[in-house]
Order: sequence, then C-alpha cells, then structure tokens
Amino acid sequence: MNNQNIKGEESKKIFTTSETILLVIFSLIIGISIGFLFNKGKIITQSTINKDEHLNEFVKNYNYILENYYKDIDQENLINSAIAGMMESLDDPYSMYFGEEETDNFSISLNGSYEGVGIQITKDVITGYMLITSVFKDSPAAEAGLIAGDMIISIDDNLAKELTASEFSSIIRNGTNESYKLKVLRDEEKLEIILSRKVVTLTSVTSEIYEQDDKKIGYIYIGIFANNTYSQFKKELEKLEKENIDYLILDVRGNTGGHLTAVDKMLDLFLGKKQILYQFEQNGQKTAIYGTGNENKPYEIILLGDSTSASASEVLIAGLKENLGCIFIGKQTYGKGTVQELITLSDGTQYKITVKKWLTPKGNWINDTKGITPDIEVELDDKYYETYLNEDDTQLQRAIQYIREK
Repeated sequence: MNNQNIKGEESKKIFTTSETILLVIFSLIIGISIGFLFNKGKIITQSTINKDEHLNEFVKNYNYILENYYKDIDQENLINSAIAGMMESLDDPYSMYFGEEETDNFSISLNGSYEGVGIQITKDVITGYMLITSVFKDSPAAEAGLIAGDMIISIDDNLAKELTASEFSSIIRNGTNESYKLKVLRDEEKLEIILSRKVVTLTSVTSEIYEQDDKKIGYIYIGIFANNTYSQFKKELEKLEKENIDYLILDVRGNTGGHLTAVDKMLDLFLGKKQILYQFEQNGQKTAIYGTGNENKPYEIILLGDSTSASASEVLIAGLKENLGCIFIGKQTYGKGTVQELITLSDGTQYKITVKKWLTPKGNWINDTKGITPDIEVELDDKYYETYLNEDDTQLQRAIQYIREK
C-alpha cells in the first residue's frame, strides 16, 4: 500500500459499516490465491515456511487434516475458516472476516446500488411470512405498489414459511429471472404482484430549505457515504446554492460511515489546496492528505452529529470544524480512529485488518471513547422518536436557534 498515492486511488478507499458500528477502512482491494502469504510486503516462499516454525506448524497441520480427516473437505472453506480464526484472535473489533452473505450486504451498502427489486425484509416469527420493513424509492417494488408492512406469502413456487430471510433474499440476489411472482398479504387482502428485477439506486442524501427571519437555511442529511453519495450530495448542494442560502446545516446523525472517496470529494467542495482533510499515522510516520478544492463558500456551515456518527462522518466533522471553525451541535461522536485494509479472497469473500490510525487535520486521534466533542451539546428529545417531526427534533431546532441568535 502506497500512502503517497492515496488521493489517486479513489476506487480503493472505503470506510466500512458493520452492523451498528461504522468502521473506517482504507482499502486496497486485491485478489489472493491460496498458497501465497504476505509478511511485511514480502512473499513467503516454501523455503521461508520451512524456516519459520509457526508457518511450518500451520502447513504441517493443514496437510494432516486434508490427508486424515474421515470426510471430504472443502479446502476453500478450510482456508477461509483459518483466516476467520486469525482475525478473531487479533482481539480487534475492526479486523474480521466476511462470509458470502456479509460480503454481498457490505457491497450493496457501499456501492449505493444493486440489482434486485428494492425491498428490505425480515422473517415474521408469528406467521412465518416475510415482512417488508421498507421499500426503496423508484424501485420495482415501489412501482408495483408494495408498501412497508406487507407480508410475502411466497415468491414464485417457494413458500416463505419454508425459507429463512437469507434464503429468500438469495433467490432474487443470485437468481437469473427477469421477474418474480409474489403472493402478498395486506391486512386481510391477498394480492398477486409481478416484480421486475433491475438496478436499484439507494438514496443517501436529502435536502430542505428552512426560512428563519428572512434568512434561508439549507439543510442536507447524509445517511451513509456510499459510492454514489458524492454525486447526490453535489446535486443537492447546488440546488440549495441556487436558492442563495445564508447558512448550511450538514446532518450526519446516525451515519456510521462509508467510502472515504466520497468524504474526500465532499470536503473538497469546501476546503482549499493548503488545507489538510485528515492524516494517516503508521509506524510513527504521519502522512497529511490535502484538499484539491479552491472555493470559499459565502455561507456558514453548522454540523449535526451524535454518538452513532462514526468514521467517515467523523472525518467530515473534523475536517470542517478544524479548518473552518464550523460549530458542531449534538452529542459526542462514536470515536473510530483506526484504518483497515480490505482483502478480497479468490472466492469473492473478504476480510479486513487494522493497519494504521487516521488523525484529524490538527493531528488529534479520536479513537475509542474520545470521539469529537460538540461545541453545543444537546440531547435529542424522546418525543422525536414518536413523531419524527422537525419541531420535536431538539438538535435541529438548536441549530436553527444558533443561527437566529447570530
């Protein structure tokens, strides 16, 4: 991995999401075939294995298992399990192995698009049907009229009761059909719906304009930093700027991360060539990553974040806060300050391993419980989770109050 060429390797840099924790990943995606191991950048040859007692022990027992186990062995699975065990032994929450399903879900989240029908499902434990929890905008499911709360009884000739949620998803994800026939239960009514399969684009950015005391306040929410988030963000930002906004609120609450490439490009819209976006530290050596932009915005930026804002979200907050003095409102961020390398195995599954730290522009390491402390700390009122109305969003309202006071 070449630290000096980070800005140029856009497609190889990602900050990952794993369940509720955003994991910051600087990724060099490579294929690895069985039989090649790497030690500090050097290929380990057979002669090296013979000299290294630990590697020799591994190879000896690997061969013993293959030759003596009483059943047939899937060698690919055996190696993958060994890698998974190595990741687990590191006692690092951000170094882990991804199985096939985890790799697929991981890729969908970060790519921002996938080929499918545009629904999220879970197994309903009472009926055994598949409960649709959400329908993506402009997807085949939305066009067919499916809504959250619908129960899927069957897909083609496959009964939902006989499938797990993963098996149900696999029929669509790994299938070759251009369309699927669903039997759906909505309240007491049974429906039959034909769904076409196509590329579904996930929306990760939304925007609004609030008017306060003759001032226009632009608001942008960023849900994840996917591969297509930057283009969505730039489009929404330009739309707001055409309205001559006086302030801009950037909201990354609940955003556990995504592609570093997207964060780079977004920061470049606000920072110049002499300003540091962030830094890397490895083996005591620091590398600063500078912006490539040259535009000074005529409006002030206010940042919203919370305890689940992590990794890429923290890079965005720190970059704008430490370079432009932007006010950060909300709760202390999660605190994810390490960097992982993502490795793709020959069968398409992946693992990631922590290799370095990332630092804020001023060299601060926000890892673990540190996070980024807000300038104005505000709890989100529990009422908001009942209404989801802007007037009950105490953190957003505090940002608007801050602008009003200015």
